[in-house]
Amino acid sequence: MANAANTKTLRVTGIVRVKSKNSDGLLSSGVAYSSALTKDVLDANSNSNIVQAQKASATNVITSQSMDASTRSTVLTTLGGSQTPTNIQIYPTTFKLKDKVLSYLDKYNHGKSKADRVIYTDLAGTVSDMTGGLMDAITYVLVAFAGISLVTSMIMIAIITYTSVLERTKEIGVLKALGARKKDITRVFDAETFILGFGAGLFGILVAWLLTFPINSVLYNVTSLAHVAVLNPVHAVNLVIISTILTILGGHVPARMAAKKDAAVALRSE
Repeated sequence: MANAANTKTLRVTGIVRVKSKNSDGLLSSGVAYSSALTKDVLDANSNSNIVQAQKASATNVITSQSMDASTRSTVLTTLGGSQTPTNIQIYPTTFKLKDKVLSYLDKYNHGKSKADRVIYTDLAGTVSDMTGGLMDAITYVLVAFAGISLVTSMIMIAIITYTSVLERTKEIGVLKALGARKKDITRVFDAETFILGFGAGLFGILVAWLLTFPINSVLYNVTSLAHVAVLNPVHAVNLVIISTILTILGGHVPARMAAKKDAAVALRSE
C-alpha cells in the first residue's frame, strides 16, 4: 500500500507532547492532520466501492451485522461516505475560557429541540468534580477531627476555670462581702473566659493565615498549582465566633458554681 500509485506522501510538521506540570494530558492520542487533508480524503472516499456497497446495504458490510439508522450513519461516516462531522474537540487553555465555551453552547441550545441541540461532554469539568469530591471528603474528615479537638478544648477550659474558682475562693468571698451579687460573680468569670476564647481564636486565625504562605509556596513548587491554601475572611470570623462561644460554654458552669459559694465560708478559706 505504501508503494501504490495513489498513495499520498505526508510531512510531519510537529510533535505535541504533554507538559508534566502545566497540563492534564487531555489531548487525544494519534495523528492529527489539517482540515484540507480531511476534505481531500473525504472527497476521495465518498464514491469508493466500500462506501457504495454500504449505502446499498442495510447491514454492516464489514461485520455483516444489522444496523439501525444511527449506527448506519456512523459507519458511513467512518468509511468516508459522509462529510457531516460527528464530533468536535475543543481544548481551552484556561478554565475561565472553558466556562465561556460552555456558556456559549448553553445559549446555543436554549430553545432548540432535542435533535438540534449540541451534546457536549465537559471532560475537564468531570475530572475537576471527581477531584473536588475527594477534597470534600478530606475536608469532612478534617472538620470531624477539628470538632473533636474543640470539644476537648471546651472540657479543658471548664477544668481550668474550675481550678481558678478553687484558687480564688477568698477573692469571691471578698466580692460578696462588698455587695457583689451572684450574677456579678458569674459575669467576672464569663468575661475572663470570653477574653480567653476570643484571644485564642484570633491567635489561631493569625497562625493559619501565616501558614498559607509557606504551604502555597511548597505546593506550587511540587504541583505548579497556585493559591491552593486560602483563608476565607467569612470562615475566619465564624471560627473566632465559634471559639468564643465554646469557651464561654465551657467556663459558664464553673462560674455558676463560684457564684453559689457562701460569702462567710469563702472568706474563711485559705
